Amino acid sequence: MSFEAFAARTHEKMQEVLMHPEAAGPAIHYYMIRGGSEKHNITIWETGTVGGEYIKTYGHYHKGDLQEMYWILQGEGIALLQKMAVIDGVDNPNIIEEFRAIPVKAGDSVHMPSGFGHLLVNTGAQWLVTTDDSPVAGPDDSASMPGHADYEQVKQMRGFAYYVVERDGAPLLIPNKLYKEVRKVDLGGIPITLDHNLKIQSVAL
Repeated sequence: MSFEAFAARTHEKMQEVLMHPEAAGPAIHYYMIRGGSEKHNITIWETGTVGGEYIKTYGHYHKGDLQEMYWILQGEGIALLQKMAVIDGVDNPNIIEEFRAIPVKAGDSVHMPSGFGHLLVNTGAQWLVTTDDSPVAGPDDSASMPGHADYEQVKQMRGFAYYVVERDGAPLLIPNKLYKEVRKVDLGGIPITLDHNLKIQSVAL
């Protein structure tokens, strides 16, 4: 069977990693066209929020020694990167060795180092559009869930160590309470709140 290059991430699937999974959201959160390291991949994010949380990708860690580059073609957002702590040779998904939040806009590029999980958030009023050089393996791979990506650790923790929410038209970070410890943090100048009860109605930007 030939490789199907197009995939879309549904609201039903994204509920696994949302701050408020019960909140209403768009049928599709983002769209993917996979071309791999030769053709590159294109991702397009919807605008708006779900229960106050900006539309984002599911997030994943890479299997093996793999790094990649993202180029921002349109819009603005925030890249979240995090590295699990390794204790006695075992990855600990609930302890993060390092977390980074990197604001991005059209014309920027972001390096995803080996060993770091990553996701991108659309914080703007336009489609967020990126291209990246992440590989796809071929006919047995999936455009929706490529073989090089590990989504289970993110699913287990219901998302990354911080959620990006909208407050007064600007992004705000809220810690994910399922994580026990985040050892090193670079918030990229984005403010943080400990108010886990914050919930804003889902809006379309």
